[in-house]
Amino acid sequence: MIDRGIRDRYEHIDTFDHGDPAATVAPPLAEARVAIVTTAGLRPDGVGAWADGQGYVVLDGPARDLTLAHASANFDRSGVAADLNVVHPADRLAEAAADGRIGSVAPRHLAFMGAQLDHTLTTLRLDTGPSAARLLLDDGVDVVLLTPV
Repeated sequence: MIDRGIRDRYEHIDTFDHGDPAATVAPPLAEARVAIVTTAGLRPDGVGAWADGQGYVVLDGPARDLTLAHASANFDRSGVAADLNVVHPADRLAEAAADGRIGSVAPRHLAFMGAQLDHTLTTLRLDTGPSAARLLLDDGVDVVLLTPV
């Protein structure tokens, strides 16, 4: 059998139609508050395994002692081991704020698990996604830097 690629293998899977997304115009970056949302499954508590399903973990803005708890072994972790900024560029955001390239860094960031077996992601769409958005809005976040893993 000839392997015709990923699309051929998975095109039969039904996906959720999100419709037209709501969007707003962010202020200029020099005035914007920026938060990180990563799918690296980072944890601040040293636990090396993700047990939060489609939930998220709140990361304190200054925290740098984070554990990669990503469930998938299908990516090279050496970059993360060498520099956490690969998946959580908090140091780069702090530099950008100090240089005036962004307005400020959010007090909290969010970590999700990128490897999700449930392709409908119902919990994420209806519960944890809106909850995460509310937290970011409450923190006055204008722009999210998404680091997909």
